[in-house]
Amino acid sequence: MSQSKREQVVSHLRYIRQELREMHQGVQEDGLLPDPGEVRGVMAQMEALLELVAGRSARKARSSSKP
Repeated sequence: MSQSKREQVVSHLRYIRQELREMHQGVQEDGLLPDPGEVRGVMAQMEALLELVAGRSARKARSSSKP
């Protein structure tokens, strides 16, 4: 993995970790579940990270396996 790609992965992971930490803190302190939009945002970031790490071929394979 190139240095630039590695830096992008680290950046994505830091962002996702921070978002999840904030959601967890909200659940523990307030007992409230996170907003569905927040969860979708983190899921989108995780998808972007997966595409970055696996490349475009993983996306094509996933889409062809869907009914």
